[in-house]
Amino acid sequence: MSARYAFLVCLGAVALLGSAASPPPLDNGLARTPPMGWNSWNHFGCDVSAQLIKETADAIVASGMRDAGYKYVVIDDCWQVARDRSGRIVPDSTRFPGGIKPLADYVHSKGLKFGIYTDAGRQTCQGRPGTYGSEEVDARTYAEWGVDYVKEDWCHAEGLDAPTQYAKFRDALAKSGRAIVFSICEWGSNHPWNWAPRTGNLWRTTGDIGDRWASMIGIVDLSSQYALAAGPGAWNDPDMLEVGNGGMTDDEYRAHFSLWAIMAAPLMAGNDVRTMSAATREILTNKEVIAVDQDSLGVEGMLVREQAPDLQIWVKLLADSARAVVLLNRSALQTVITASWSALAIRGPARVRDVWAHTDLGTFTGRFSATVPAHGVVMVRITPQ
Repeated sequence: MSARYAFLVCLGAVALLGSAASPPPLDNGLARTPPMGWNSWNHFGCDVSAQLIKETADAIVASGMRDAGYKYVVIDDCWQVARDRSGRIVPDSTRFPGGIKPLADYVHSKGLKFGIYTDAGRQTCQGRPGTYGSEEVDARTYAEWGVDYVKEDWCHAEGLDAPTQYAKFRDALAKSGRAIVFSICEWGSNHPWNWAPRTGNLWRTTGDIGDRWASMIGIVDLSSQYALAAGPGAWNDPDMLEVGNGGMTDDEYRAHFSLWAIMAAPLMAGNDVRTMSAATREILTNKEVIAVDQDSLGVEGMLVREQAPDLQIWVKLLADSARAVVLLNRSALQTVITASWSALAIRGPARVRDVWAHTDLGTFTGRFSATVPAHGVVMVRITPQ
């Protein structure tokens, strides 16, 4: 039994719904750690253009986000308008006057990778041409344009079988001649944790996130049930980040970012990085929290103890045998949360470091306690001695 699996069993992970029998993952050599980048949808919706993407790529570099690990710049829906006589997808010539390839080249010139959106159905969610029936021509087109990442949605797919349709596009991408990360976005409707690991590099587990505490926490409760389905090259995707979009407090955004990291989720920023505040930049570029998300062991963390209904302890095993631990206060009052070593599968003394304060807190035996803000977290790295 591997150390990774033994730890999960130790924490009772085999009881997680739907995750007991994980299929072998897609082996395309990509996304060995959860993808990191930026997607246009959460902040801009359909208001996308070549100029926006170029300015965003520039800002990702200037803000330090690229150096922190964010590399995929992804245009979501509304970039496409039709198909030509040969069946090739046609970009909006007003918003993308030079086409997509020059834009991908610009993104690549910044040391970043380029991503694009499509839909497995007959139309995209915004009524643009879908990929249904055009899987191979679209995959070839994206490869010719220099696309590195494709997100495929599930709108206007009535009567279609999700595993079949997504496998068609997986196979088309494999034949395209280019290494392309495949992001499955069917919102958890068809239990993707049972089949998507052998089809895509990441798969949505829920409906769309909203920039609200209740939405974010609700997604955590749903997505975290399927921890054993995830691993290097194949990740549960609880949707893109809302950090910096204005609907939550900074404490809530730190909790949001910490929980995505503890769940080994893709970190796809969804804010306007051109104008983000210093506080937002500090959250998104916290290298100690990002290191938890990007840990090479590839374990998805999970809830291991509830001190009370709204006081939770989450843990993720790391490659060096340390534990990343999130003390989550879901209540509206500041309170103390205590994590016992027994809940974390730790014996003996252990060193504790606060990864938000970037401070070593000392060596503890048996337990660790911290005062946690309302709708907030304390996130620590605990290293057994």
